[in-house]
Amino acid sequence: MTKSTIDFLHTIQISDFSATPKYQQLAFAITDAVKNGSLVKDDTLPSINELSVYVDISRDTVEKAYKFLKVKGVIASIPGKGYYVATSDVKQRQKIALLLNKLSAHKKIVYDSFAKELGDDAALDLFVYNSDLSYLRTLLGNLTKTYDYYVLFPHFKEGRDQAAEVINKLIPTGKLVLLGTYIDDIHYEFPAVFENYEKDIYGALEEALPSLSKYETLKLIFPDNSDYPKAIIKGFYKFCQQYAFNHILVSDLNQEKIDKCVCYINLAEDDLVQLLDKIIKKKLQIGSEVGVISYNETPLKKFILNGITTISTDFELMGKYAANLIKKKKNDKIEVPFYLTLRASV
Repeated sequence: MTKSTIDFLHTIQISDFSATPKYQQLAFAITDAVKNGSLVKDDTLPSINELSVYVDISRDTVEKAYKFLKVKGVIASIPGKGYYVATSDVKQRQKIALLLNKLSAHKKIVYDSFAKELGDDAALDLFVYNSDLSYLRTLLGNLTKTYDYYVLFPHFKEGRDQAAEVINKLIPTGKLVLLGTYIDDIHYEFPAVFENYEKDIYGALEEALPSLSKYETLKLIFPDNSDYPKAIIKGFYKFCQQYAFNHILVSDLNQEKIDKCVCYINLAEDDLVQLLDKIIKKKLQIGSEVGVISYNETPLKKFILNGITTISTDFELMGKYAANLIKKKKNDKIEVPFYLTLRASV
């Protein structure tokens, strides 16, 4: 190995915190080394076995990273001689940390749209902090490299009032992008693509009013200690009071007794499965005797039980908007559209 290759080995950092596969982390590290000149055309690379031992990752992971880079044309190999850098003409890419509060079907839609819009202009590292502000603080404090942007879904089970303090302290000025929820008290300008939770649920339920009129009571399933914004409850209460619906907040679905003439508004995907199971066991007709509205459109909901009515942000557009704000280096605040998709469950 050349001196430049040996020096490069000392710069490789593989994060156990990142949800980005380790082979991609390794591939991005090699690509970055070529971009910044640490590795140049024709430099030899360590063998798969050598790199596996040095970085302390599996041989299969290294092999997968090398295959990934060969497809991209960054490296090549000669039988019997090993791998080498094939080109120095590698486009500089922005390094972006995408910080999700949790993994879900709709977060995947955002991720896929965001990544597609950025294309090869960015290297994404994915982190999941489980809606735990303390864990997010630890994660940000232990990142092994700096990023051009930190794209954050700021949903927390506890400590929401401390979120701005953590962001101000641990995310550098000019590098924050907020998605989903807007946070005040950030000390610098930043772009955001956010939902207006109170207005959104009110408007969606108002649009569904003709179908809801067959029900006497609306119930919002809002689990205790959840990371969902309380503004959803405010919008729900405001709608029910405006249109004279009986309304109840259900904090524990396990204790809920399913009755006729009730329409349930469900937030969590796991709760949707439990709710439908309870209704089916009670042998009640969904869409006439009992109504179901589910938050967050996903492809399967159009097929479940002849279709589940959804109220949902346009998650694909959220990812696209966020990517374009980064590409255009704008600090715009964009309220993402929110839609009612009326199906047979109401």
